[in-house]
Amino acid sequence: MTEQTTAPRVAIVTGAARGIGAATAIRLAADGLAVAVLDLEESAGKETVERITAAGGRAVAIGADVSDAEQVQRAVERVATELGAPTVLVNNAGVLRDNLLFKMSESDWDTVMNVHLKGAFLMTRAVQKHMVDAGFGRVVNLSSSSAQGNRGQANYSAAKAGLQGFTKTLAIELGKFGVTANAVAPGFIATDMTAATAARVGMDFEDFKNAAAGHIPVARVGTPEDIAHTISFLVSEGAGFVSGQVVYVAGGPLD
Repeated sequence: MTEQTTAPRVAIVTGAARGIGAATAIRLAADGLAVAVLDLEESAGKETVERITAAGGRAVAIGADVSDAEQVQRAVERVATELGAPTVLVNNAGVLRDNLLFKMSESDWDTVMNVHLKGAFLMTRAVQKHMVDAGFGRVVNLSSSSAQGNRGQANYSAAKAGLQGFTKTLAIELGKFGVTANAVAPGFIATDMTAATAARVGMDFEDFKNAAAGHIPVARVGTPEDIAHTISFLVSEGAGFVSGQVVYVAGGPLD
């Protein structure tokens, strides 16, 4: 009897050049998925791709602004051509424009909303047809513990809370097509973005992390790999009955 092989599922991870996105792309590749490493500049994703291919995985770097509908459509079409139809989407791309409300500009607000919320909408809209056609899909949106409110982050908090409502609506609309949608809401994760926050408040990053760890029940801050492990489960075959959920990955319950 001839053994039949099934083509690996194809994932798109946005904001995958570094941090949580890179860790997620690497983890999904280790799980056997082909991965499109999408970031604003194609060159930025090459290091992630090299790490995946060096380990025997299959990946391609793609540059696109997730807040631009035409760029998103072209990127998804390229993924379908080069890797195959994408049926896993991790909406991770994000930016910070922190400031207190009275100092926050319209540009600060619009930039954060466009990347986080509009970007997730455009990417999901572009990919969902491939999921529906396949009768299988997994969407994971990156929310944040800041969705519950955080000083100096009115824009970011609103966007991350909005992603939770977006996630639940996707779960309702797409569930009958075999598509699940969930959100992962990280707590304090040591990344370039949290390092930037430390710089904004004038603290050494190590001191900033140690101070945060003092309030976390597991007594440490999180790593990008902590989030990648959770996403790995949510996009797996075994998570088909988990949908519309917001999973806080924060080292303990939140206040």
